[in-house]
Amino acid sequence: MPYHKPIKFLLVDDLEANLVALEALFMREGLELLKARSGREALELLLVHEVALAFIDVQMPEMSGFELAEIMRSTERTRGTPIIFLTAGTVSRQWRIRGTEAGAIDFLPKPVDPAMLLNKARVFFDLALQRQELQESERKLKVANEKLALADRSKDEFLAMLAHELRNPLAPLLAGADLLLASPGNVQTGENIGRMMKRQVGQMARLIDDLLDVSRITNGKIELQKQAVLLSGIFEQAVESVQPQINRMGHHLEVHHSETSLGVSADPYRLTQVVSNLLSNAAKYTPPGGRIRLTAVKSADGKVAISIKDNGRGIRPEDQRSIFNLFDQGSCATEGGLGIGLTLVKWLVEMHGGVVSVRSEGEGRGSEFTIELPAIEIEPPAVPELVVETGSQEKLRILIADDGESTADILGMFFQMEGMETLVVYDGEKAVKEAESFCPDIACLDLGMPFVDGFAAAREVRKICPDAYIVALSGWGSEADRLKTAAAGFDEHLVKPVSPEDLRSLLTRVTEAK
Repeated sequence: MPYHKPIKFLLVDDLEANLVALEALFMREGLELLKARSGREALELLLVHEVALAFIDVQMPEMSGFELAEIMRSTERTRGTPIIFLTAGTVSRQWRIRGTEAGAIDFLPKPVDPAMLLNKARVFFDLALQRQELQESERKLKVANEKLALADRSKDEFLAMLAHELRNPLAPLLAGADLLLASPGNVQTGENIGRMMKRQVGQMARLIDDLLDVSRITNGKIELQKQAVLLSGIFEQAVESVQPQINRMGHHLEVHHSETSLGVSADPYRLTQVVSNLLSNAAKYTPPGGRIRLTAVKSADGKVAISIKDNGRGIRPEDQRSIFNLFDQGSCATEGGLGIGLTLVKWLVEMHGGVVSVRSEGEGRGSEFTIELPAIEIEPPAVPELVVETGSQEKLRILIADDGESTADILGMFFQMEGMETLVVYDGEKAVKEAESFCPDIACLDLGMPFVDGFAAAREVRKICPDAYIVALSGWGSEADRLKTAAAGFDEHLVKPVSPEDLRSLLTRVTEAK
């Protein structure tokens, strides 16, 4: 068996002949013998060597074996070193007491019985070897854990950075698609292109959101905003998000819930994400013209069971056991996607205090996903009186600064289409300079601009225009990111790609506040 380093025994005796005899007796592979003829020499060796066992003569000049042992016991490095005393004299009761107090594990009389000495030495040699092998295993395990931790951090950093980098080009695509649809005089071809662009951007945005959610959940950065929500509202929003996909596949969708007041305590956005994800999977893995059924039933134990059932391709028994694992797609790996949707469903449901399960009788037999959550009763909201507002929105002055020129230009075009007075610049320094004469009502500032970033630009714009509504534009949208921009004095934090609906809501809020 190979050794990483030799195991060392210390032999201490003032007579050279005794040391030579012991050395000859202990000779074996993997063992190194350190010899000292005095307590002082022994201490010098112990300063630089790790010793598995020390054989010490009791009666030595200058420093006795007992004194040496006491010094060893008082030192952290050598406190645990086993000691066997060798003595030519009679081992009295007092000696045994003193030796035990000094840390000795045994006394052996001279002349030493070779068989007894070797047996004791072999025990400590084997113990030292096992300890060495254990330390090596622990070292390898530590290295492996560090590599895994590094790989895990690298994965999360990669996903977050990938999502961040992909968000920037999505902004002009999304706003540009909206302009194509909204501009008067567009030919039918232009409208078709605009719809195609918007559909593709929506799919990419959902993929990016899934990637970010994996990173947020694994790092504990998702915080649920729970409230009492009606399942009817959750179902309505989830169905609305997947209806185009269901229509394209020609599926028949049935939605049933037993009570109009049936609700749960949940984050409405996240629960809608869960239901729409399962509906989207059902539509994706069901052949055209299939049947999908979404139901909610309150059970006798005070829980609500949300079921998404289809008559699609089904799931093999071996795949059902791992279908919620991250990146696991089972037999559906050829369908595309990253295999993270069902993992997100499981994590989000469990964060709500619920459980999700799957049942399928096998391939070609359909599948059913069931979510169980604690149920609550909610009074349906009263229908508000319809108020029709007339008149056009107030014309606002809007300053846009983003070093991504396409993003800045398309935002400027959008606000112009909405009837606003718009000024577009491509760096923070220019934004500060133009604010002095333009005096914007709204300043939309990208955070990552070079030279003068969005944070510095916001501080200067605030000094120049104290009443300006300053908006942070960023590809980062975690709670920590929002807290950072709020602390820096931003009035709002919008995550790229910013949808036209969000921009119109921004205009409405600022107009109503003026």
